[in-house]
Amino acid sequence: MPLWSIPANEYHRVRWRNGQGWTREIATGRMPGSPTPVDDWDWRLSIAEIEHDGPFSAFPGSDRVLVLLSGGGMRLLFADQRAVELHPPHARIAFAGEDAVQCALLEGPTTDFNAIVRRQRCALQVFHRPLVGSMVFFAEPGVLWAIHLMAGRADVKSADAVVELQAGDTAFVDNLEGAASLRSILDGGGDALLVRIERRFE
Repeated sequence: MPLWSIPANEYHRVRWRNGQGWTREIATGRMPGSPTPVDDWDWRLSIAEIEHDGPFSAFPGSDRVLVLLSGGGMRLLFADQRAVELHPPHARIAFAGEDAVQCALLEGPTTDFNAIVRRQRCALQVFHRPLVGSMVFFAEPGVLWAIHLMAGRADVKSADAVVELQAGDTAFVDNLEGAASLRSILDGGGDALLVRIERRFE
């Protein structure tokens, strides 16, 4: 099925890999024909709950994008002494999963959208889009789109199917094994994150 959705109340709350916090796991998946990886996924989407200063979990061999969803922001300090501050609304950063990162909260707890992919299997892009009416997007062969609705309400239409999204829900348009592009429409009002995961063919 090329189009489906997961409501926010069905996300699974799990511990961080390093045990320092909690995350609500939206979904994970594997690329077609992928050998079983250590964590049994090639891509993962989640919402981290950061309540205190501390280190991020390491994901060697992965690429990550983090987007601030709520809260007063954070300062990230990397092992090479690079420092980056993320401020509301919805600042984001891309970095390598093996980077050693210390997080210092600026004004209390935050929630943060996390997209992680194994770079040998997938390429990752994350876009923030304010929604005012309709927008058309295409899932080319070998591409998976995830649409996370941060605020408002929206419909996603693709391949003669429609799913409705409320704030916090996530929809998926899956063309990882398709032979032709899928035309999809995102229609509504609010704010959305669009995550594009592209299969790397060997």
